[in-house]
Amino acid sequence: MEILTIEHEDFTLLIECGKYQSIREKAATIIGGENLTSVYSWSEGVKSVKISETEIVNGEKSDAVFFDNADYPIWVDFKGKVENAEFGSVLRSENENFSFRNKILAGFINYGNEIGRSEIVINYKTSDNEKKFVFSFEVLSQKLDYHQHWKTIIEDIEREYRLLSLDYLKRTYHSFSPDSQGDTPELIWWSIFQGEQKKFLGACRSIIERPRRKFTGNKSYLRADRLTRIPTNIENELAENRHNPAYLYCIDRLTYTNDTQENRFLKFAIKNISKQYSKLQKSIEQSQKISDGFKQQIQDVASDLDRLERHPFFRTVGRFKGLTQESLVLQRAFGYSQVYKTYNLLKRAYSLNDGVYRLQTKDIATLYEIWCFIEVSHIVKERLNITADDIEHRNRTELNGLFTWELGKGESSKILFKKDGVELAELVYNPQHTNHIGVDGLVAPTTIQKPDIVLQLTKNDLKKDFKMTWLFDAKYRIQGRENGVDIPPEDAINQMHRYRDAIYYRDYADRNALKKEVIGGYILFPGNGKKADFEISKFYKNINEVNIGAFPLKPGDSENRQLLENFIGSLIDEKSSNLIQKVIPQKGTVLELYDRVLIGVVAHNEDQFINGSAKLYYTREKFPTTIALDNLHYFMPFYKERGILNVFKITKIRTITSSEAKSDVSAGEGLRISFELEYSHKMFEDFVKIKTSGMILNTFIDTKLDDLGTLLL
Repeated sequence: MEILTIEHEDFTLLIECGKYQSIREKAATIIGGENLTSVYSWSEGVKSVKISETEIVNGEKSDAVFFDNADYPIWVDFKGKVENAEFGSVLRSENENFSFRNKILAGFINYGNEIGRSEIVINYKTSDNEKKFVFSFEVLSQKLDYHQHWKTIIEDIEREYRLLSLDYLKRTYHSFSPDSQGDTPELIWWSIFQGEQKKFLGACRSIIERPRRKFTGNKSYLRADRLTRIPTNIENELAENRHNPAYLYCIDRLTYTNDTQENRFLKFAIKNISKQYSKLQKSIEQSQKISDGFKQQIQDVASDLDRLERHPFFRTVGRFKGLTQESLVLQRAFGYSQVYKTYNLLKRAYSLNDGVYRLQTKDIATLYEIWCFIEVSHIVKERLNITADDIEHRNRTELNGLFTWELGKGESSKILFKKDGVELAELVYNPQHTNHIGVDGLVAPTTIQKPDIVLQLTKNDLKKDFKMTWLFDAKYRIQGRENGVDIPPEDAINQMHRYRDAIYYRDYADRNALKKEVIGGYILFPGNGKKADFEISKFYKNINEVNIGAFPLKPGDSENRQLLENFIGSLIDEKSSNLIQKVIPQKGTVLELYDRVLIGVVAHNEDQFINGSAKLYYTREKFPTTIALDNLHYFMPFYKERGILNVFKITKIRTITSSEAKSDVSAGEGLRISFELEYSHKMFEDFVKIKTSGMILNTFIDTKLDDLGTLLL
């Protein structure tokens, strides 16, 4: 169906969309019809612009017609004689979607997941001259409120990563994905300079034509007959040597010079911008996506910069050594102020929210993924009740060198949450590298796995520095709607099952043995609905049943965000033994928790238990029958005057005679219990005293590692 008609003095432009009605109804259900608006603007020559049969006004808000993931056929029927016409995108792929034949330019556009402000550009040639028509509008999302949620996502990302979102420019003005070749930050630099380049080049030319100069004094030696005027400071000298026509007099002569601080800055700025632009030219021209016309524009600007840099004007201008004080000339003088402003724009960060330089971020799916990572990190921080000083965020300290911050993947995006130097949690974004997941010890032996977010919590109740892993995947998709709530994509849920089965922990201490690692996997998606309805949905209840499910998460929805908050909070607060018990074991196997520990008194001079070298512990001849030996896994030596410190694994339990224990035949044949030991880890930084009121035979305490806290004094 025809959705938009533009009547121009030279042509009629028609835009169609076969699924427009269903797309708009779906978006209105999720977002609200009142939020589906766009501001349109266009260049000269337009007689009328109509959406359906309603005429709209240039620069004013009207109903939106452009949405993500929709095909829009475009027809341009020229009225007069036109020699040639083409679609004027900077992308070759989009231009190739259009063809000109018999006075009609036809093609289609599809913005995929890219939303934000865009434009349709038509270049055409008449018998008189070459013309250009520009029609500007906003591309909206079908799942999120563009005017509220999209801006919130950008604000949150910028606040967290200092304009990271600029690294994800896409098709609407550029088409360089995060994984494309070349440095995206360089393209951002170029995008900013593109908006300033005409003014910058014009300002440089005007300065060279009418530069600011200064007087400078030069000493010269002249005979009396060469003096055009007699300075007062040589009158006496002239009288004394009036009979000597060959005598030379030292004269200070004032001359104009271009070697000023401001002109040195101009030379410095042109040289640096020309160098950077030349680098960008090579980088951008390597792309096969850009059009020939776009390449020519870049080459023309590069040539202008090169001519300016080599201009004879700069032969007498020295090297710029920095500004020792503020220069009113650079700040206010015609030409100089424009150069100064442009250079400062290019060397600092930029806010996407300023809405200038056409730096709109487009790939909402990628931005949503990053925003979810930020939200999970905020929830972990809140639930651990730690401050920003307790967070080691590697991206916080890494500037990519080209005026923008960049979120790396895997190891470079890691966030460590610590308290008093003790690691509590670790969060990693997009941790994938060949068959290694990008997190210590995690591997995918069969095929490459790319989970979006990996959360590892460190527990010390079962074993010191014991890490447990959960996965989250952000999906900017909705499968449909059931029982009043949106449901996540079915293939995304299945993917979480694959992640859990494909990712293992390689235990290098145990001969590279592979062990199951991921406890659960969860989808984060921009679902709509009431919290109470989500809580009874199948995909949410499955979390407790099989540790696979989904959480709704979108900007401004604090009520449904609580579902994810409470879940992550339970992972942090619950003991590791309880979390492991929720893991479903394979049929025929028994999930055994190595949690039980025997605390036993040792002599104060037995230092081998302190330095970890002890290999054996044996009891007295009487051992309590109430202590079962079949599932004892750990032993902790107890020094009466000092307390407990180290943990030893019990590798073998057997009975020995008293003489064997003491290596003394006279000790007799009484039986004792012997524990063969292997050092495990230090439970505390220093000795901790414990309650001894419950000791059996004043020697032993039978307990669990996660219950040690109840014994501490």
